[in-house]
Amino acid sequence: MVSLRRMTDPRTRALTPADEDLLRVATLGNLNWAEERFTMRDVTDRREFAHYTRLLPERGDLGLVAEQDDAVIGVAWALFLPEEDAGYGFVDADTPELSLWVHARARRQGLGRLLLQLLKDEARTRGIRSLSLSVEAGNPARRLYDAEGFRAVTGRERDGVMVWTDGRR
Repeated sequence: MVSLRRMTDPRTRALTPADEDLLRVATLGNLNWAEERFTMRDVTDRREFAHYTRLLPERGDLGLVAEQDDAVIGVAWALFLPEEDAGYGFVDADTPELSLWVHARARRQGLGRLLLQLLKDEARTRGIRSLSLSVEAGNPARRLYDAEGFRAVTGRERDGVMVWTDGRR
């Protein structure tokens, strides 16, 4: 196994529909952030999880992949899931739902923040004014989302739903 200390700086690239396998791995990692609760079969077979694995650029979905030494170490993506197939962090049809995953070996090095900031920049470029997400209680990623301007949605606090709104005009 390659030590992170010897790796080169990460590169980012656009997420594409061909990255569906990566989104399956990332979604499973997000679901099992604290412990093994779900399997890859849950991700592929359960609608409430499977919709996070399909990037559809034609509906406005966007995302970034971080790679280091030819290995994927993180991904951030935002999907415009429709109300009839809403995700856990759904707030409205105009707000894509953000997911962020960083490989365990690359955590606590600023990669999650970098991916989140780059995705927010891309959202601004596309005229997307807000992003939503859902983060479980106790998940340490909550500190990152707080620091990056995400705020709890009133009445949805127990669900961990948060929204970032672009304050720039």
